[in-house]
This record gives sequence, structure tokens and C-alpha cells, in this order.
Amino acid sequence: MSRETGTNAIVREKAEQAVGVLEEQDVDLWLTLVRETSQVKDPILDFLVGFDLTWTSALLVDRSGRRVAIVGRFDGPNVQRLGVYDEVILYDESLKAPLLNTLAALDPRSIALNYSESDPAADGLTYGLFRLLSGWLSATPYASRLISAGAVINTLRGRKTSTEIARIRAAVDATQTAIAELHQKLRPGMADTEIADILHGFAQARGYGTAWDWEYCPAVTVGPESDFGHGMPVGLRTTRGQLVHVDFGILRDGFAADLQRTWYLSEKPGSALPPDVARAWEAVTGALEAGRAALEPGAAGWAVDAAARSSLVGSGYPEFMHAFGHQVGRTAHDGGTVLGPKWERYGDSILGIVEVGNVYAIELGVAVPGRGYVSREENVLVTDEGAQYLSDPQEGVWVIE
Repeated sequence: MSRETGTNAIVREKAEQAVGVLEEQDVDLWLTLVRETSQVKDPILDFLVGFDLTWTSALLVDRSGRRVAIVGRFDGPNVQRLGVYDEVILYDESLKAPLLNTLAALDPRSIALNYSESDPAADGLTYGLFRLLSGWLSATPYASRLISAGAVINTLRGRKTSTEIARIRAAVDATQTAIAELHQKLRPGMADTEIADILHGFAQARGYGTAWDWEYCPAVTVGPESDFGHGMPVGLRTTRGQLVHVDFGILRDGFAADLQRTWYLSEKPGSALPPDVARAWEAVTGALEAGRAALEPGAAGWAVDAAARSSLVGSGYPEFMHAFGHQVGRTAHDGGTVLGPKWERYGDSILGIVEVGNVYAIELGVAVPGRGYVSREENVLVTDEGAQYLSDPQEGVWVIE
């Protein structure tokens, strides 16, 4: 009898979901090959077992619904307790024989392997393991049947289950609460490091993690001198008449949020938002909403990006030099279809099709000379009716008197 946990429930949901994906994509077998995952962790492992494996292991999901785990003897009990795999095969000396025997019994016409040329979330197979597998299969018909599991993994990660959506929503709520606490404490003259400390303190007090590396989550932009993007706080101080921008996400119960918010530090109490800031906010919001309107089931990733990009450029601002949106889930950048331009750096990820159940962070911003950066990032859930907000959208630049 397995001990049911939150991890078990999600692994079970995704294992059942995977079978349908294989059928849709006409793939006979999905094979994930891993080893010493505490050192080199395949991003898909959380969906297959939810914990680390020490010895070289093969996790197989067959189109018929059969699930087989071939693992080292001392990893076996943990995998068996999951209650997810129909068969858990243990080995001592080598994975080769049990893997070849299992492949011979299943005799798949196609084997989707855990690598991808475009999506890092689907590219967990190391080159060394690929060479090892190639040697094992060299005298079998299966060597010529290997294909990328990128499409399988992209779909599986993207189609969030009800459990996953609930956890992402909880991470979004926690992130918004942290930002609200910052809003109450934010004052002119604070250093970007002090701003980061407030958000870190919120997370630490509740046992949460951050959605990406602690050192630059949050990323904080204060005034025009800060590095926008992934730069970590360095001690720059806020000044009246300038902007403060924060990019932050909580990691809660294994799922992430990713939000950006913008403040203006008023030059004097009661003064109106400067026209250059107001104009930038209007352009950013218009472009964000143009992209959100295009974010519907069946849309290609690049087309959604194009709608937002065209709107911003049409407002007289330069195009943003990043994708409009990325999926959110186990990580802040969760793989799958990217809402990005047709640039080489995004490969085929922008050619994917948006589906119901996808959760995206949508974002863009513009620099305001002499003041800093205006940007919005919201988290949305794709439904039959289009992209619905999971976050409470920021409806205007927040002013600190």
C-alpha cells in the first residue's frame, strides 16, 4: 500500500495524462533515462517520481498505459511506495539487460527519449548517458527508433492538472501578499538590497522558497542606473522622481509564480504621475492586453508575441528584446510553447500551439529616460474563453508619496 502524499497525487495525475499524450502523438513508448539526479537532475523527474534517484534508472510509459521503472536495488522501495508503476524492476550490476529485455517485450515502433534541441525543460538526457544507451542498443532494432520526447514533455508540462493549477494559484497569492507587504514598507531612499530583504524575509518566515535563484529573486530596478533583467540587487538607492521595479516569485509546495510590479516615488506629496511615466504605462498595458487577447487555444506562440510586440512598437516604443510569455509551473520558466519571436535562440519552441490548461507569465516593459523602468508581468490561465488572470492585475503605477 502506498502512502499518498501531494507528490504521489501529482505523479499519478501526470502518469495518467502521459498515456493520452502518447496516443495523441502516435508515440509507442516514452523512455526517460537518468542517473545520480541529485547532481544532474532531469527537469521531468518531478513528474515521474518526485524525488532523486541514485543509480542509473529507466522510467518507461507505454502507449497502452503500462508503466515500468527499472532502478537500482536501493532506490526500489521508494519507487514501489509511489504505487504509480505497474512493474518496478530492480538490478544490481547493470541496467542494460533489464532494459533490453523490457524493450523486447514491449517492442515499440518509436521510443521518445528525454532530449530536445529547443526546450531545456525537455532536455535532461546527458551526452554521456546517450552514448551509453547507444552502445546498448547498437545490436538491436531499437537504435533506429529513437526520437525526441520534446513534444511529449512539452504537452505534459503544459497541460496543468487541477492540483497543479491550485498550487500555482497559491504561489501567486503568496507572491502578491509579499509584494503588498513591500508596498507598505517602500520609502524613498531605500536601497535595492533592503527591498530584496523585505521579500526574502516574507518567504523565510513562512518556509517558502523563491521561484529562481535566491540572489536575484527578486530582481530590483531602482532608477535609470540599475541593470534590468536578471541582475541582482547591488546597493543602489531609490530616489524621488524615479521608478522602482520588482520581478519576484514565490516557490510554494513545489510550484512557482512570476510577477513584476512598478512603483513611482513621488517628487512631492500629491503630485501627479509624470506624463512620460503615464504614457509608458499606457503603452505597456495596451501591449500586454493585446497579447493576452491573442493568447487563446489554438494560437501559435509566435503569433501571440507578435500581437503584443506590434502594439508596443505602434505606441512609439522599441520592441522588447525577450519573449512576451513563458509557461509557469514547477519552475518560473516551465518549458513548452514559448510566446516569443522567430529568433534562433527560441528554436522551435515558438511554433507550438497554445492549449487549455497552460499557465503563462506574460510580460513586457519600456525604459523611461532619467526615471527607470516601467514593466508589468502577470500570470494567466488559458481556458476555453481565453487567458484569464490568476494574479490580480496591476491597473496603474503605484505611487509612493
